[in-house]
Amino acid sequence: MDLTEHAIEDHLRILNPHFIFFDFTHWLPELSRKLGVKSVHFCTISPATIGYLLSPERKLASLTAADLMQPPPSFPLSSIKLRAHEARGILAVTVQQYGRNISFHERHLYALSQCDAMAFKTCREMEGPYSDYVEDQFGKPVILAGPIVPEPPKSVLEEKIAKVLDTFKAGTLVFCAFGSECILKKDQFQELVLGLELTGLPFFAVLKPPAGAETIESALPEKFEERVKGRGFVYTGWVQQQLILRHPSVGCFVTHCGSGSLSEGMVNTCQLVLLPNVGDQIINARVVGGDLKVGVEVEKGEEDGLFTRHGVCEAVKAVMDDDSEVGEIGESQPCKVERVYVRRRA
Repeated sequence: MDLTEHAIEDHLRILNPHFIFFDFTHWLPELSRKLGVKSVHFCTISPATIGYLLSPERKLASLTAADLMQPPPSFPLSSIKLRAHEARGILAVTVQQYGRNISFHERHLYALSQCDAMAFKTCREMEGPYSDYVEDQFGKPVILAGPIVPEPPKSVLEEKIAKVLDTFKAGTLVFCAFGSECILKKDQFQELVLGLELTGLPFFAVLKPPAGAETIESALPEKFEERVKGRGFVYTGWVQQQLILRHPSVGCFVTHCGSGSLSEGMVNTCQLVLLPNVGDQIINARVVGGDLKVGVEVEKGEEDGLFTRHGVCEAVKAVMDDDSEVGEIGESQPCKVERVYVRRRA
């Protein structure tokens, strides 16, 4: 993208626009000023994420993982905090080179500080305090475009998937999907599917093969397919997620907390189980689960960031069934769940 700067300048001189909307292309604000054009940084991540991670309040040059575990000094009161493993992971990414002689963090910060205005795909009802905080910290207008809920799909669900979903009663199926970029390690992949099995509920999981595995089938736990035959399905490849979430049988959505998936989940009646993987997904999960209280986050280890089959089971059962005790696989103990809350949406 950076190599296109001169070509884009030529096009802009011909087009002579009033505004340029951009994301992540840190050199566009300076270019737009040279041409007398206003630049709007339309962030694909949330005001909460920008405010928490990139606030000018932070001493970014000397930022440590311990610093990131707590919000900036005047950050709005919220449920957002990072665990040790999350802070280390995010810090490691921010200092990586992302282009020629510029880090991931510098690219973001330069784009944010040099633009004329910022825009986000959210609304005041969901992230008003964070939007105000970002506006105050960066000293420029923040424009909210709304959550950009997708239009209802006009297509029909693929027949082979519809046949599977039609098999189960309304509100009983657990749908799990982690997007096109999330690749779990094999042990975490197996804990996830074993956790879904442990719930005793029917499930349909759409996942990529874990690291080091060529196929989904080769990575599944021993005899897993035999045990879940007829009620558990693990699928790889693209699926019509919006249509699946609208299907009457789906009662729970286990999501990696990408903003698009969360929007699609929240406009349907299914409950949300939050299992963030990286970056802004973590902040999204804290906002949705902690601030808005419309989802339950799967517990992970404070230091290692690992989740277990029991954690997956407990989170699913917490939103699907108030009091439940499900038999464990093999020699482990039963999965006992206390009532947390069950989200209901008008």
